[in-house]
Formats: sequence, structure tokens, C-alpha cells
Amino acid sequence: MFYLILMITIIALVLGPAYWVKHTLEKYSHPEDRYPGTGGELARILLDWANLQAVKVEVTEQGDHYDPIEKAVRLTADKFNGKSLTAITVAAHEVGHAIQDRDGYLPLKLRTRLVQIAALAEKLGAAILMLAPIIMVATRAPSAGALFLLGGLLTLGTATVVHLVTLPMELHASFARALPMLEQGKYLIQGDEPHARRILRAAAWTYVSASLMTLLNIGRWWTILRR
Repeated sequence: MFYLILMITIIALVLGPAYWVKHTLEKYSHPEDRYPGTGGELARILLDWANLQAVKVEVTEQGDHYDPIEKAVRLTADKFNGKSLTAITVAAHEVGHAIQDRDGYLPLKLRTRLVQIAALAEKLGAAILMLAPIIMVATRAPSAGALFLLGGLLTLGTATVVHLVTLPMELHASFARALPMLEQGKYLIQGDEPHARRILRAAAWTYVSASLMTLLNIGRWWTILRR
């Protein structure tokens, strides 16, 4: 009974944030024409207001984000072309990161470096996990496979650690950058501010919720290697 409760708790901790973020963003994606301008257009307006004319606004299929290397705010098609509360609020959140970059915000610089390290670590971890069964069979030494498994588990979990550590930076982009711009520029329809706050909170948790899903991959690999 204890293990069942523990399993349910772990699953809730892993899937809960992802469900909440997805539900929140989808909830305020309707009506789709709530605002006169699109998320992409608002991003451009806010960037120009912040004297960031050199920062591009682009459509992406890889999730909404700000690229500090290429100096680009990238929005998925539904945000770039959308006129919903979610579209304009997420656009403001990503512009918030561009302003952090402009101001030399140290946590953003740290996150950029950590993400690069995590990307390499995840690739290494995946390779280690794929090689672990082969090592175990070739050496007939379970300890060798266990070592590879441990390395794989640790490296696959780096993304989760990185995003948890840098969550305060995401919240800063939402509530110290994006929300003041939306309020001061009077871009929000009256009554939308509380809902925009929920979206901004969800936007800040997006990376954390996504990276928590890697824990499911770790569990899947562990099950395979135990067979």
C-alpha cells in the first residue's frame, strides 16, 4: 500500500505541473480574436519600446523562447499569429527575457550556460543508457552496467535540475518585466490582469514541467534494463 501511494505521489508530482501549464495556456487561448493585434505584433512593439530593434521576432516549432545567442524572440505559430490572451501574454514573457539580456541579468547568463551543458549531458546520458545492456552482456558484470545506468540517470536528469534552479529567473521575466509592460502600456483588456498573471506563472513553469517528463524516461529505461 505504501509503495502504491508513493508511486501515485511521484506520478502526480511529474505529470501535475505539465497538466496545469497546458490547461492554463489552452484555457486562455480562447477566444482566439480577443485582442486587436497578434502576439508577434505585440512582441515587436514591446521590443522597439525597449530599444531592442535588433532583436528579431520569429515563428518556431520548438516552443516559445528567447534565444540570447541569435537575439531572437521565437513564438509558436499559435502565439505568433494568435490574438488570444495567451498569445499576447506569452509574447510579453519572452520579451521579458530579451530585456533581461539587454540589462546583463546574471541569472539569464547562467541559465544560458547551464542549458548548453545540460544539452550535452542529455545526449551523453542517452548514449550511455543505450550502451548499458551491451556492456552488461559483453563483460557479464552487472556492476559495469549499473555504473553506466547511474551515469545515464544522472545526465538525463540535468535538464530538470537546471530548470528548477533557474525558475526564479523565469518568474522575474514574468512579473518584473512582462507584467509591468502589459500594465503600463494598457495592453490588457479590463479584467484580464488576474488571468494574465496565471498565464505568466504558467509560462515561467513551462520548462520545469517539460523537463520533469524526463523522469518518466528515466523510469522507462530503468524498467528495460532490469529485465
